Amino acid sequence: MATTASTTAHTFLASVTLEVADPEAARRFYTAFGVNTHIRLQASQAPSTGFRGFTLALTVSRPTNVDHFVDAAVDAGATVLKPAAKSLWGYGGVVQAPDGTTWKIATSARKDTGPATGEIDEVVLLLGVEDVKATKQFYVAQGLSVSKSFGGKYAEFASGQSSPLKLALYKRRALAKDLGVPDDGTGAHQVILGSTNGTFTDPDGFVWESAA
Repeated sequence: MATTASTTAHTFLASVTLEVADPEAARRFYTAFGVNTHIRLQASQAPSTGFRGFTLALTVSRPTNVDHFVDAAVDAGATVLKPAAKSLWGYGGVVQAPDGTTWKIATSARKDTGPATGEIDEVVLLLGVEDVKATKQFYVAQGLSVSKSFGGKYAEFASGQSSPLKLALYKRRALAKDLGVPDDGTGAHQVILGSTNGTFTDPDGFVWESAA
């Protein structure tokens, strides 16, 4: 009797949609910030207070690019949560958009090799979760492939071909501390993840919808 081998479709983060109260105002901000091509916006009045459990991180090539994006965000109305500064891992800062979304801009380089280019290498959606190991296994079962893993502290998943979007998991409390905000929060996450392979909700309540 003939048998047919079963295959599991690979799942990737295809899009990130931010739920905002005023899409037009948010669109103006994100255009000025320089990240409008990397995110989608959707109107929502869902209540949310405090830390939403995630951040978006821009990985850039040099400190001048970090300063470029931080300055652009502030000029457009963002609040600085952590001023750009050198650290053990490189150089970076954290801002909060007028809609409440936190953005981290960072580079592993400590010295500049030229002027700011305004280029983004990667856009990383960092989810703050209660149990990194358990959530990582949940995502593996959904078809995502782990590209990096550091025990119960951090996990990163492979991105789609030619896509600048990347998904990573971090302990919720550690992520909040890294951003410089309290880790308490209630209500909606106010972010929707676009899936290349179906609709589902993860153990921490982050919703995935099929990406168009």
